[in-house]
Amino acid sequence: MNALRSLLFNIYFIGGTALTIIIGVPMLAFPPPLLTRFIVFWATAMIAGLRVICGIRLEVTGMENLPPGGVIIAAKHQSAFDTMVWLKLVPTSVYVAKKELLDIPGWGWLARHCGQLSVDRTAGAAAMRTLVRETKARLAEGRPVVIFPEGTRTAPGERVAYQPGVAAMAAASGATVVPVATDSGRVWGRRAFRKTPGVIHVSILPPLPAGLPRATLLAQLEAAIEAETARLYDPQGDVDKSGERGQG
Repeated sequence: MNALRSLLFNIYFIGGTALTIIIGVPMLAFPPPLLTRFIVFWATAMIAGLRVICGIRLEVTGMENLPPGGVIIAAKHQSAFDTMVWLKLVPTSVYVAKKELLDIPGWGWLARHCGQLSVDRTAGAAAMRTLVRETKARLAEGRPVVIFPEGTRTAPGERVAYQPGVAAMAAASGATVVPVATDSGRVWGRRAFRKTPGVIHVSILPPLPAGLPRATLLAQLEAAIEAETARLYDPQGDVDKSGERGQG
């Protein structure tokens, strides 16, 4: 039964995404806010489908820790789920994504039109300067910037070195950095066909102190995210640790 539900969701996800691209491309002729609302609708529909088809719910805690306006959201990345959840939670947010993703015909056009940011990992310091400049522009518009500081998806329990880009962005912009932990990979694994019924927890932690040196910020960010992710991860089963009503 679980395999069938996973198959149905994958069809729903791929089909819904393809339809979004088909409808969205003509919308490139209109101002970005219109297309942004349409993409937010897609993300909301995908998360709702995940609940209905696969029995996977979203539980969010700590929304009170997220300041209004332009902040840097530094989030744990375990699943494709993480790449759309912030469109539902904070519809004005933009993601920092690999350049290759935003170069994909169709979807990449929509993402760029909506103001999503790209980073070219092969371009070195020049890419970082471009990312910092564009980050400052989005923050000035009052739009939160979501970045995955590990730079890649990781499996539950896996740890990789955090990349310095988030610290450079914070230092150049003076923006508040908000750590976020999740256990999304527990029910939707990296490149996994099968989705496991359960709860995806997203835990928004208190912002880091302003004005930290880059190395200190990166160390405190990693410590906060990894400690909370370890707390969320329960290998014995799906236990809702939040004690609060979910948003998904």
